[in-house]
Amino acid sequence: MEPLPESSDRNWTEPGVYEVSAGVYRIPLPLPNDALRAVNVYAVTDGDRLVLVDSGWALGVAREQLANALGGIGAELADVSEFLVTHVHRDHYSQAVVLRREFGSKIALGQDEEPSLKASGNPDRLPMEAQIDLLFQAGAGEVVEALARDFGTDRRHTEADLWEAPDEWLTPGRRSILPGREFDVVATPGHTAGHVVFVDDSADLLFSGDHVLPHITPSIGFQPVPAELPLNDFIDSLRLVRAMPDRRMLPAHGPVSESVHTRVDELLEHHRQRLETIGSQITAGAGTAFEAAHRIGWTRRNRKLSEMDSFNQTLAVLETAAHLDLLVSQGKLTAQIVEGVRHYTIP
Repeated sequence: MEPLPESSDRNWTEPGVYEVSAGVYRIPLPLPNDALRAVNVYAVTDGDRLVLVDSGWALGVAREQLANALGGIGAELADVSEFLVTHVHRDHYSQAVVLRREFGSKIALGQDEEPSLKASGNPDRLPMEAQIDLLFQAGAGEVVEALARDFGTDRRHTEADLWEAPDEWLTPGRRSILPGREFDVVATPGHTAGHVVFVDDSADLLFSGDHVLPHITPSIGFQPVPAELPLNDFIDSLRLVRAMPDRRMLPAHGPVSESVHTRVDELLEHHRQRLETIGSQITAGAGTAFEAAHRIGWTRRNRKLSEMDSFNQTLAVLETAAHLDLLVSQGKLTAQIVEGVRHYTIP
């Protein structure tokens, strides 16, 4: 498998290895039963040392495709010295753990992911336990029932052992990646509490993980240990990236884009509009996040909440709650909990 030049004419999910910049290659790996279809892993090499940004999901087919792609740049899985992981979600972290066990490579992860990593590795914790609590608080008990039917939320974790601690907890600052090549580690909480992006000044690249994606708006705060105001964190992180010099964006899902600023501006405007739209539902009579989520459209197709599967309903309701809670923090709404359900009103 020979490396191909990065091209916007090609479907970004097509297996292979694509040269983004000198010594930087994009490797899309498959995801199971996921609308995103693939996750990008980036190989950074000087010909001797090899580092990967993110690792993919621990699947046999993903491992095989990664091995084949690395072969195209004259490397093997055993040559990976380190995984720099943008955040703790399974499609970014779990394959690194499996490969570390076999080959001894190192893993580095953002410091503020530690609480969620520990919760994920707790075998007694129920799947999506925190999200279920938040759904009840949002008045979405029927979504919890749908999740139970679809996923069996009373079962225990069967892959808790995949959430081993990294070798290094990353903190913001400049860090050596290869001899003569450094990345800036930038904390960008929001999608998860410990999400980080990596800036390569020498090549004018930003490895954006799930913080900035070219085609979708990242989910906010879907993690085992939820943040208090994940949307506020996310917007602050977007503004932080916007204040940095513009660079090529290397996202975890989607094609490489020429300007991270362009996409950040779109995301900021999206959430500004979404705050207005969701807040107006309370003015119109909705009392809970679940009721508000039912009144608005979802995805670019403007789908109704009832038309979505239970997992995407969960994301939608929690997104709605995150927007409402930010409006409360801004003094534009008030909230009180009645019999375990959070109700919103106009001040």
